Amino acid sequence: MFIVAKMAAALRVSCGIQRAIKFGRFLTRPSSFRPKNVTNPNRYREPSAFSQNAHIRYLSSHAATAESSPDPEHHSIIKDTEKATGQSERHEFQTETRQLLDIVAKSLYSDKEVFIRELISNASDALEKLRYLGLSDSANVPAAASQNLEIHIATDKQNRILTIQDTGVGMTREELTSNLGTIARSGSKAFLEQVKNKQGSPGDPSAIIGQFGVGFYSAFMVADKVEVFTKSYQNDSEGLHWVSDGSGTYEISAAEGVQSGTKIVLHLRTDCREFSDDATINNVIKKYSNFVGSPIFVNGKRANVIQPLWMLEPKDVKPEDHVQFYRFVGNSFDEPRFTLHYSTDVPLSIRALLYFPEGKPGLFEMSRDTDIGVSLYSRKILIKSRADNILPKWLRFVKGVVDSEDIPLNLSRELLQNSALIGKLRNVLTSRILRFLYDRSTKQPEDYAKFYKDYGLFLKEGIVTSHDQQEKEEISKLLRFESSTSKSGELVSIPQYLSRLAEGQRDVYYLAAPSRTLAEQSPYYEALKKRNVEVLFCYEPYDELVLMQLGQFNSHPLTSVEKEMRHNKDDESQPEFGGLEKSEADRLVNYIEKALKGKAFSVKVTNRLESHPCVVTVEDMAAARHFIRTQSHQLNSESRFTLLQPRLEINPKHPIIKKLAQLTNSDQKLADLVTEQLFANAMVGAGLIEDPRTLLSSMNELLTLALEKH
Repeated sequence: MFIVAKMAAALRVSCGIQRAIKFGRFLTRPSSFRPKNVTNPNRYREPSAFSQNAHIRYLSSHAATAESSPDPEHHSIIKDTEKATGQSERHEFQTETRQLLDIVAKSLYSDKEVFIRELISNASDALEKLRYLGLSDSANVPAAASQNLEIHIATDKQNRILTIQDTGVGMTREELTSNLGTIARSGSKAFLEQVKNKQGSPGDPSAIIGQFGVGFYSAFMVADKVEVFTKSYQNDSEGLHWVSDGSGTYEISAAEGVQSGTKIVLHLRTDCREFSDDATINNVIKKYSNFVGSPIFVNGKRANVIQPLWMLEPKDVKPEDHVQFYRFVGNSFDEPRFTLHYSTDVPLSIRALLYFPEGKPGLFEMSRDTDIGVSLYSRKILIKSRADNILPKWLRFVKGVVDSEDIPLNLSRELLQNSALIGKLRNVLTSRILRFLYDRSTKQPEDYAKFYKDYGLFLKEGIVTSHDQQEKEEISKLLRFESSTSKSGELVSIPQYLSRLAEGQRDVYYLAAPSRTLAEQSPYYEALKKRNVEVLFCYEPYDELVLMQLGQFNSHPLTSVEKEMRHNKDDESQPEFGGLEKSEADRLVNYIEKALKGKAFSVKVTNRLESHPCVVTVEDMAAARHFIRTQSHQLNSESRFTLLQPRLEINPKHPIIKKLAQLTNSDQKLADLVTEQLFANAMVGAGLIEDPRTLLSSMNELLTLALEKH
């Protein structure tokens, strides 16, 4: 029928309305479709017997009949049967209470829409109280009272009225005066205190959400008049009517036609008329109260249809349920790669359902300005979506829900994010996520390798930004690098490296290079390779910065091979000059120092090189390279060399160095050019030249002079 409708619509455009109607009648003639006459359902009339106008009227009436037919899913208890009777009692709020009311109505909440969340929370409270009383005091609670525990909302856009009604405990006259006549007095909190004094009572009062006492008054943010009709669940209770305009007084009177429970009628201000629209109400419910335990109906239709999976046992949740829920909470279209579903009672009461996306992070997700993807709930009521402080920024790719009963729904709800309690919650969650990822890396190594390829950068960001060494080391367990002892493409972890340390070795050595080929050809790697010492290869430019920030792992220092080469004293104890006399070597060292004055901080002979003529070392190569990439443009050449203080180490066994020693006597100009080029090459190899193109002119000059005799 959908295809038929599209074809008919197309014909209306191309052929006109009359031909479309005829074509539509023709397509609907098969025996599977028999329009029924109103007076004779069994009589079938051929389409040709209808005039065009009659056919249109028939279709319209058929649609109207379908809309007016009873909907089995439609259910509403809201009826306009309540009516205030008798003399009303006028009361005044106390001075400080009026001041609090003004704060609540004007400045407590940052978004007006949260008043719906507050009123639904109060209604849910009333239902949970009745549910608990039905279990603990069933003799005094009518059986029918606790059967249909529901929240109903009705909108009247024309008259700017919003109605919220529950089938909960309701209130007596005394309770009405006490709970709604005094701001910041929580009926829910008092109820819990009473429950605590009763030993051995069945039921679970912990499902009661509220304990805040001011949520009801948030209604005055949007309404210039609020009415409450209420009747206690107790037998022979009277119906009551409470009304106030929020200016400082309220009235209470008897009422007839009141159902058991509480009904709140908000007369909305003209600038808040959007809250009398059912689409707006449904959106707010979906945002804040979608997981309230009791059903919520808006204009008779169920609004909270998604189940709070995090409240279920993990074994009771199907994989397809996780997919749908992940797409709902994460606003995503992919599927979760890993799912962390857990609960704990110590050190905090936490129920969490966290997802690790299957898709690669987008460009905007890489930015630290991106919001955290986890929402914070308390007893299935949303406190804050995308809660900034619930996880560290580097875990912003995680999506899901965290529910903690220890987070109070009180007047500081909007300011709660910076509390010590949130900090404690963040530490617990971060530790649990790290432990979960480590388990995945050991139990599902192939899946974890794919995850690390996509999200490893976030883990490295965590090490750089964290201020806690223990947390850094926990994150570092998840890092992966190629190793000099493993095959190309095979990744190892730092704990794996430590498990096979050579005897007497304490340091974890790493080498930064753009590729494995360049790493294996690096002059800094030669000596460690000769000694069969394992080295981690870091290919990303920020890897060495990450390891520098990490500093150590399990009391083992993380050391770059360049730093190890600079500080190693073994080659100084028994120097070898590779065929040069010691006097020749000393004279060459003095010559190079003069030729590189203002550039090389010192020159020395080294035995640690095999295939390279020389190498440059600085005190901390990783920091030096980071400085060159980010800040060296602010300094001139002389200042840059003064700051770096590079040391040139020459290999006297290399043919170029031997030839250079001869050139210092026979062709000093060529010797100067060769010396400068060797130093420049070593600086490039160390990654300490901002732009290698600056070396082209000196290289061309050297080639010109070298080729003069040919």
